[in-house]
Amino acid sequence: MASIDLNADLGEGFGRWRLTDDEQLLSVVTSANVACGFHAGDAATMRRVCELAAERGVRIGAQVSYRDLAGFGRRAMDVPSAELTAEVAYQIGALEVFARAAGSRVSYVKPHGALYNRVVHDEEQAGAVVAGVLLADPTLPVLGLPGSRLLTLAGQAGLPAVTEAFADRAYTDQGTLVPRDRDGAVVTEPQAVVARSVDLALHGTVTALSGSRIEVRARSLCLHGDTPGAVDLARRVRERLEASGVRVEAFV
Repeated sequence: MASIDLNADLGEGFGRWRLTDDEQLLSVVTSANVACGFHAGDAATMRRVCELAAERGVRIGAQVSYRDLAGFGRRAMDVPSAELTAEVAYQIGALEVFARAAGSRVSYVKPHGALYNRVVHDEEQAGAVVAGVLLADPTLPVLGLPGSRLLTLAGQAGLPAVTEAFADRAYTDQGTLVPRDRDGAVVTEPQAVVARSVDLALHGTVTALSGSRIEVRARSLCLHGDTPGAVDLARRVRERLEASGVRVEAFV
């Protein structure tokens, strides 16, 4: 039987402002990418999400980012390697405190936004992220795009490298994500997202923006929590996956 993990970006609020419906999404996903305060999230939010995830048996992942609250971590930045390494470790450590207090632990690391896209090709920045993970916990899996420099360097460093796919993001023919500032970069039609999820889980393929079929082998499928109707869409995706004979379970 085919199996796949469902992950979502959670805890993306700050103070009184909340972007994601964390409680409802945690009833659907198997892994939670929790914002660690650099692109979103604060101490109280991190603690609350960790407690909810622990109650539901959902794996807790540190979603590390460039220090960019104003830009939601989606603006390109140039951060010296040593600084980025320290900031990645800092974010993991902060989340680990709340995960442990909730009776769980940080189970993996996933970059967010501009950092996620940068480490697909940038050797130096990818190496800095890997060094940050090693500094925090040399056993943590790293979640990222198949074929990325991040996962290659993570594997070379002895970290478990876990491939990820996106049902609601458009792909280039090279298997990378279409930049968000291009038309069609985000797939918004629910039926299309559901169908793409099943294709990725069962066949490891997806239709690129050009219309060509490309191979995207992934152990985890990301569902963005900040899109309109995210909770309903996540439920539909999980229901269709299970109805198609796919076992939905955490990768760790």
